Amino acid sequence: MANDMDVEDITRVAVLGAGNMGHGIAEVAALAGYDVTLRDIEEDIVREGYEDIEWSVHKLDDKDRLEEDPETVLKRIMPLVDMETAVEDADVVIEAVPEVMDIKTEVYEALEAHAPDGAIFATNTSALSITDLSEVTERPTQFCGMHFFNPPVRMQLVEVISGAHTGEETIETIEALAESFEKTPVRVRKDSPGFVVNRVLTPLLNEACWAVHEGDADIATVDSTSKYGVGLPMGTFELADRVGNDVAYHVLEYLHAELGEAYEPCPLLSQKVEAEQFGEKTGEGWYDHDESVEIPTEAGDDVIERRLLAVLANEAAKLVGDDVASIDAIDEAMMLGTGFPEGPGKLADEAGIETLVGTLEDRHEETGHPRYEVSDALEAVAADGGFYAEEEDATGGRTYEQISVEVDDRVGHIEIDRPHRMNSITVQMLEEIEHAVETLQGDDDVRALLVSGAGDRAFSAGFDAASAAPGSGLEATEISRYGQQVTGAFEECPKPVVAAIDGYCLGGGMELATGADLRVASERSQFGQPEHELGLLPGWGGTQRLSAIVGEGRAKEIIFTARNDYDAATMADYGFVNEVVANDAIEDRAWELARELAAGPPIAQKFTKRAMHAGRDDTDAGLEVEASAFGHLFTTDDLWEGLAAFQQDRDPEFEGK
Repeated sequence: MANDMDVEDITRVAVLGAGNMGHGIAEVAALAGYDVTLRDIEEDIVREGYEDIEWSVHKLDDKDRLEEDPETVLKRIMPLVDMETAVEDADVVIEAVPEVMDIKTEVYEALEAHAPDGAIFATNTSALSITDLSEVTERPTQFCGMHFFNPPVRMQLVEVISGAHTGEETIETIEALAESFEKTPVRVRKDSPGFVVNRVLTPLLNEACWAVHEGDADIATVDSTSKYGVGLPMGTFELADRVGNDVAYHVLEYLHAELGEAYEPCPLLSQKVEAEQFGEKTGEGWYDHDESVEIPTEAGDDVIERRLLAVLANEAAKLVGDDVASIDAIDEAMMLGTGFPEGPGKLADEAGIETLVGTLEDRHEETGHPRYEVSDALEAVAADGGFYAEEEDATGGRTYEQISVEVDDRVGHIEIDRPHRMNSITVQMLEEIEHAVETLQGDDDVRALLVSGAGDRAFSAGFDAASAAPGSGLEATEISRYGQQVTGAFEECPKPVVAAIDGYCLGGGMELATGADLRVASERSQFGQPEHELGLLPGWGGTQRLSAIVGEGRAKEIIFTARNDYDAATMADYGFVNEVVANDAIEDRAWELARELAAGPPIAQKFTKRAMHAGRDDTDAGLEVEASAFGHLFTTDDLWEGLAAFQQDRDPEFEGK
């Protein structure tokens, strides 16, 4: 049976299972405009799932996160118990029932009896074999994994997994469906235990346990190392309590059974599970959650850091070597699914692959445990010089990790690329932005710059304070001065700079946008300088440049109130935003404007910026620059081209001469 369905053909989605994942997936589908049936085996379960959706949708509305009336979304969802009614008209069926093979088998047998022949089946399993599940059905080519992360409404990642029989058309359709849900699909090419995120994350949590179990570190040292040394969003034990120690243990048991002794659960973790100390959901795990979790900032250990990174690198390399996923996909999945600041490939390259291989070899010689055996795949990565050794960026051969850079039709595009962290700005990103601006500024083929944020949730939500933690190499005053320098690089660039703002534009992100010449914003964008809420002040030029754009009174209002909910229309009234456009038009309009500026007279643009900036504090100085520039422009070829084009009623073709 072949599937020739395109995502445009999908109108109705059936979700089987109304628990936490099921009702979350149903809500995501309804928010995306699909008609949804939500089915479970008991009326009470379905009703409770629907009520959870009601609460969540109204909560989104309270936060101005909905683009339509809540009741319109809710009317798309039909809660049901009867299987036939739930699936008889479904184009896609997403199964999210308990992770028990017998239960899933029973569900698929009933589903197959009632679903249309052309319907695609997608399982939300986080561990079970996609191939084995597909063989329960009569449509293995129309069967794949569609693994959402909890809670589905908030989490961006969806792992899309091929079974041994899955057709390419099926995978492409489900990837497109995930994108229509406004999620980021990451393709898992092969049905492999743990897929990507669980396969990489749980051995890391397990290794943290082994380090404590074997007396090499205590919990505080490990968590300080992982949070402030590696830069993870939280300590590994803190993260284990968030994930659930029982969940991590059961994934490890599965990996252990499928892949061997290298995945043996640490006895310390087994003890936690036996004591039902699962973490946050039970109130006690590695930490007592009746109290706040406090992790020391300077208790890290370099040896433990290399040990954790070595395990990460080995697992990532195995997935790449087995052709389960590319290193790009693995890194993206870990950032989106776990909040890692960088994926394991980038982290390993920064630490040095040869160093990590040596760490594994030393540990294996010392302990003999198979979890330290260096995989052939990691050996190959080391021989190549790293996971990303061959990658080059479009500008000057520089590889960027937290931004992406492209040149298209005379526009140099800088995209802040940390959507999993609301595009928050790190010290490393500041350096990358500075380098990119300098490179694009020196490229004669680039006539204008466009800066934007990846995704549609944020241009940038501000500075990532974790990147200024001990070990970052910069003191607070230096970070302020460096931020001023980088945001000022846009202002000082002789080429026009456009900021395309979609979503949150807060704190340091707003200061970055302040350095641009023109700002285009989507209707859903929100602005603010909330530093006073933290007892700080805008430190990247916000106390100076904002006044030049909106006036001192408005600048003081924005900074002193510390609000983070100024909408795009208000900021346009204040003069900060030049143009407000529909949410779905922001990208096209920003590129259109940047290309219009790129077609302008580059010499005149350069001198215009120079004169305007010179006159901010000294009008006479600005006028002098203006007069001098005016005289110079009369000697340029661009002037005569402009005059000729005007007389011939055509668009000028300026060459910057």
